[in-house]
Amino acid sequence: MDDTELFRERVLRHAGPVITGRFVGFLPSYTREVKVGQPLALAVFLTASVAQALGALLLTLVRQGGRGGSRRSFKDLKKGPEFLVTPVRLRDELGQTYEVELHGQLPQSALHRGDLVQARTVAQKDPELPVRLHQLINLETLQPYTPRIPTLWSHLGPGLLIQATLGLTVTGAVAAAWLR
Repeated sequence: MDDTELFRERVLRHAGPVITGRFVGFLPSYTREVKVGQPLALAVFLTASVAQALGALLLTLVRQGGRGGSRRSFKDLKKGPEFLVTPVRLRDELGQTYEVELHGQLPQSALHRGDLVQARTVAQKDPELPVRLHQLINLETLQPYTPRIPTLWSHLGPGLLIQATLGLTVTGAVAAAWLR
């Protein structure tokens, strides 16, 4: 056993909603996947498929043999977007070290080692994970930073959502005409 294991710095993981302290540094980043609910992904995929099939049929009628644009599979939609997770270490005025997770990215010039910062945090669903950084204010420059991560709607994309809306409209119209 070496000295680093004997005198390892104690890191506090769960802290209050606001942590004020000095920026110690970033730890190595990794990616995490946003979970997508299967029923929602399936509904969007199926209704968009109706619109794409109608579009392909119209395209075939207009110009013989043309193929529509590429489309993501259901497996790709269900997988969800990935976002960058960077553990951040902060040290308060009592010398206690806190670890919080930064989801997304901050500008390179946002933080320098030793900067006085105020971090607003929120608890994550998994209690084993450190709190998530919601907003960070660099008190040296008085600059606020809010990291942005991909959402379910940005993952699905406007094109697929428009197709799903059109497909739902067509399916509803066909169902209403059939039930008469």
